[in-house]
Amino acid sequence: MKTGLYIHLPFCKQKCNYCDFASFAGREFLIDGYLDALAKEAARSPVRAFETLYVGGGTPSVLSSSQLEKLAHMIAKNFGPISRFEESTCEANPESLTPEKISVLKSAGFNRLSIGLQSFNDDELKTLGRVHDAATFLSAYEAARAGGFHNINVDLIAGLPGQTLESFLRSLRRLLSLRPEHLSVYGLQIEEGTPFFERGVICDQLLMRRMLEETHAALAAAGYHHYEISNFSLPGLEAKHNTHYWNDGDYIGLGSASASFTGGVRRQNTPDVREYLRRINADESPMEFSEQLEGKERAGERLMLALRKLDGVELSARDEEMFGREIEKHVKSGLLLREGKKVKLSFEGLFLANEVFCSFVAPFEEE
Repeated sequence: MKTGLYIHLPFCKQKCNYCDFASFAGREFLIDGYLDALAKEAARSPVRAFETLYVGGGTPSVLSSSQLEKLAHMIAKNFGPISRFEESTCEANPESLTPEKISVLKSAGFNRLSIGLQSFNDDELKTLGRVHDAATFLSAYEAARAGGFHNINVDLIAGLPGQTLESFLRSLRRLLSLRPEHLSVYGLQIEEGTPFFERGVICDQLLMRRMLEETHAALAAAGYHHYEISNFSLPGLEAKHNTHYWNDGDYIGLGSASASFTGGVRRQNTPDVREYLRRINADESPMEFSEQLEGKERAGERLMLALRKLDGVELSARDEEMFGREIEKHVKSGLLLREGKKVKLSFEGLFLANEVFCSFVAPFEEE
């Protein structure tokens, strides 16, 4: 069974208005100590061989070139050369992705970049609280191409405050003209605790849906494979690391707030960066909690993850026994489709997936 390695870098130049990830601005002075702590945690990892690597955040490209080299050296020392991973992704934001850092990542063996664009409209970027503008993204993207990266994901968000359908489609068309190998196109979610939530920002769900419908059509016409609710790729360039999650594979997470899943047990580290550093340096476990899902809860999680893939999931007799009633309910409502032993989201289900997923999470409906 393949295993993925995730490394969390919780540092950002500025916190975006929609972001509810465990990331923090203005704490760059902690980075060197954090990298030392990561090295200690990596040395304790119960797994040494991984097939995929994902360095996320936060904004990994906030690290200096020498800090990125330090990170790469730590990975190679503990888990072997990065070039040996089937897929090795590093997230980046345009304002901090310099040619020098691109060279460091490429030389270290990374073979994939994920760049946060979100919009080509500078006013929309300001609304989101992004630091970069469209021109900065184009410079970073071109530098990544010139630096030898031939597998790049770009993130785009639909349904921004004040965004029109035409504005969104202009961003989408401009992005398609660059022909990235992979696109992640998300509908904006207003999460509790974010500045958007505090301001009472509300999304126009009907407009957002229209944007996503147009996205599906435009990307299909451009030859992209829609393989997961929000993810599209050129054929054969689907994200291996994330697909591993959706296939219910094992993974190890390093760093504050990172999660691990091995042997049916889920663990998560403390999201508090200073507490993470304290625990690691005191030779204590950084783990905040762990749980072992069993029985119906475990089966439900596996199905929920698998249903994110447009290809769906093949149901076992046990799946049918535990969730047949719920599945049939969603088939009748038109949110799921049955194809032999397989079940998958319908086109309508893509936009109402959470209604489906709730059926696979405890507490379950009474029989």
